[in-house]
Amino acid sequence: MKARGTEGITYPPQYDLLVVGGGINGAGIARDAAGRGLSVALCEQHDLAQHTSSSSSKLIHGGLRYLEHYEFGLVRKALIEREVLLRSAPHIMWPLRFVMPHDQGQRPAWLIRLGMFLYDHLARRELLPGSRALDLRRHPSGAPLKSQFTRGFVYSDGWVDDARLVVLNAMDAAEKGAHIMTRTRCESLSRQEQGWQAVLRRADGHAMQVRARCVVNAAGPWVAQFLGDAAHVHSSKSVRLVKGSHIVVKRLFDHDHAYIFQNPDGRIVFAIPYERDFTLIGTTDIEYKGNVENVAISEDEIGYLCQLANRYFDQPITPADVVWSYSGVRPLLEDAAADASAVTRDYQLDLNTQGAPLLSVFGGKITTFRKLAEEAVDMIAPTLGNQRGAWTEGGCLPGGDLFGTKPANRSVREFDQYVSSLQQQYHWLPASLLQRYARAYGSRTHGLLEGKKTLEEMGEEILGGLYAAEVDYLLRHEWATSAADILWRRSKLGLHFPKGSEAVLDAWLAARGGQPEVEQSLQAASR
Repeated sequence: MKARGTEGITYPPQYDLLVVGGGINGAGIARDAAGRGLSVALCEQHDLAQHTSSSSSKLIHGGLRYLEHYEFGLVRKALIEREVLLRSAPHIMWPLRFVMPHDQGQRPAWLIRLGMFLYDHLARRELLPGSRALDLRRHPSGAPLKSQFTRGFVYSDGWVDDARLVVLNAMDAAEKGAHIMTRTRCESLSRQEQGWQAVLRRADGHAMQVRARCVVNAAGPWVAQFLGDAAHVHSSKSVRLVKGSHIVVKRLFDHDHAYIFQNPDGRIVFAIPYERDFTLIGTTDIEYKGNVENVAISEDEIGYLCQLANRYFDQPITPADVVWSYSGVRPLLEDAAADASAVTRDYQLDLNTQGAPLLSVFGGKITTFRKLAEEAVDMIAPTLGNQRGAWTEGGCLPGGDLFGTKPANRSVREFDQYVSSLQQQYHWLPASLLQRYARAYGSRTHGLLEGKKTLEEMGEEILGGLYAAEVDYLLRHEWATSAADILWRRSKLGLHFPKGSEAVLDAWLAARGGQPEVEQSLQAASR
């Protein structure tokens, strides 16, 4: 029997766990829980990773600057996770060397060297080389810099395609039985005798009720709002919204190192090789009080990033050189720090057991998402009678099993050899295109190209290098529904295509008469 005002609502079976939020933390928790045999549903009001989780600096890093705030525990945890993640998905993550030019007005060189020594040794390091001093007059990284920067330091961290990391976690969750519902908003929650009842509403207006024994609030910037408005639960914890913005300009240097620049105000900014033809510069740290859904970079932020880059690079940049920008709001755990850049990047998990369990996630950073998810499921699984142990540390994300099903150093170190083997197998594909497929899909490239033996069998070339076969794969397996999903989150092809390309792809999608349902979601929902 349907409740009043719920015409058109359907009633799926009860889940063990309902996860609200399709960012990195929500997707990671759904994956971990599904892998332990719990029945899981995840709802996200927009696209996966549409907000904070696609707006990071794209780094898997321990957080060298957090040592200044004595957050040794956070740095150690992040350094351990850095290597775990690099092994789990070597196609979307890879090692990156960072150059820090030394300015005479900064901390003494011996103190910086001591900090880097700590960074090298706080956790076991197998994949990444250690830090060392540099003579910038002789090293290639010195060439783009102003002549006064003659010495510096180099250390290691990792790069990640942040939006794809979220999607891969959601894919793995779905393949383990989770039901992933994008563009589906959790309107309300009510505690029942045996769990929670949630009203979910899709973008098309269709509503449904879902019953779950436990709810995880991983709504990111909306975590506190969701608690009050939807769950009617009070929490003593809160988040501090800090906006981080980035700019993208044409490539400023030819080598493969990144830079970390220190500003006289104490903040740091990265300049990173990006998408082959560009340089990514960011980030800012600004208190944010506006609408989280419509966050955008300000003129002041653009000017700030250009000014800091110009302090170091010999080739000046202006706001007119910015070809793209993005901003995200980080929901950082409130810790009363006066400076937004000093707010902790650590996280807290708040489990409310006054009735059916409700777990809320406060804070966090992309590097520690897997550990956060593991700790979250460790907390809630016993309340659901599930005693299965943690498993994600030894598992690959979809496409990461390049040389076997277990994470291995070989996958990180021999990625180029893997690409060479793909090029031998699919010799009919342009090398640059296959390289892009390998980076985006890893071993899942075989699924994308299954049954194809010629370029003509890839279907229509909708835009330069974007074939119908790839778009179909993204629609069927990765919850993409629009050109923005495909060109800016599942990939960054939008940077390489001319103006108007998004409209061309949206028109192509519309001409198909609708998109197919995601296969994993259908399979999961039928279980």
